Amino acid sequence: MSVLGRRGIHYFQKLNAANIPTALIEKGQNRVIEASLTLIRERAKLKGELVRALGGAVASASLLGVPLGHNSSFLQGPAFAPPRIREAIWCGSTNPTTEEGKELTDPRVLTDVGDVPVQEIRDCGVDDERLMKVVSESVKLVMEEDPLRPLVLGGDHSISYPVVRAVSEKLGGQVDILHLDAHPDNYDAYEGNYFSHASSFARIMEGGYARRLLQVGIRSISQEGRDQCKRFGVELYEMRTFSRDREYLENLKLGEGVKGVYVSIDVDSLDPAFAPGVSHIEPGGLSFRDVLNIIHNLKGDIVGADVVEFNPQRDTVDGMTAMVAAKLVRELTAKIAK
Repeated sequence: MSVLGRRGIHYFQKLNAANIPTALIEKGQNRVIEASLTLIRERAKLKGELVRALGGAVASASLLGVPLGHNSSFLQGPAFAPPRIREAIWCGSTNPTTEEGKELTDPRVLTDVGDVPVQEIRDCGVDDERLMKVVSESVKLVMEEDPLRPLVLGGDHSISYPVVRAVSEKLGGQVDILHLDAHPDNYDAYEGNYFSHASSFARIMEGGYARRLLQVGIRSISQEGRDQCKRFGVELYEMRTFSRDREYLENLKLGEGVKGVYVSIDVDSLDPAFAPGVSHIEPGGLSFRDVLNIIHNLKGDIVGADVVEFNPQRDTVDGMTAMVAAKLVRELTAKIAK
């Protein structure tokens, strides 16, 4: 656990030890949560009003950072990713035009509502179940401001559960999910953690939020993982058969008959030659162009997306993985914006 995470828990324990009334602690927690949601709400309102005033946008991507890393099973570094990804998106070494020709400087294409203040909320002793509800509510606040659609910057992969839950609940039905990852992240409760980043898709499928779940790039999967894939009817595309599956995966058509498509990209889906700055380095992955081909050719209405598991603390090659994560965000933006 990170130093900041331990500090928050220790502070809460001290309050309990000092016999501070539970009602008083809960009242303080409620104030912090409401202040956090108010900030997201007002930012989303401002950006939504701007986009609507400019006119012509059917859908616009809006960045929402969720700097959560404590549900990682190995390293906590993904909590520090959102600001590094933003910095790389606007890095002067490249121009603000996506490969499909969308201009990121146009608010009708991309806006930013800031970060959910995860650590500040945890410092108040708020548990994970409630924290996940705050993340879900933050996503819904973005979605309330039509035509904004959430493009979430992780954080570890545990954030996908509350984000997908919010998207499905707000739209009133299931989505199809395209999930790129080295791992299926479907353990029942990895190392006893119900909200582990290795369990997020078990929570999503148990909740009935997805009709189809396609998992692409998988190359590290246990027997439990395979059993869970069968249990949930996952469409599993492992790297060992990628050459056979490539044509299908580069021509996907998803979302018909449901509320749309959700795309979740774990940066470790890429081979570490392209993205070394991740917590779980797993050789034999997708090339960056493989991922872009899948995204660019995807046919479907993308109603939400996330890019997760970038770990700046392991990004030792001149910020290369930050630029990779930023490029993924930029190209997802182009697919969302209409």
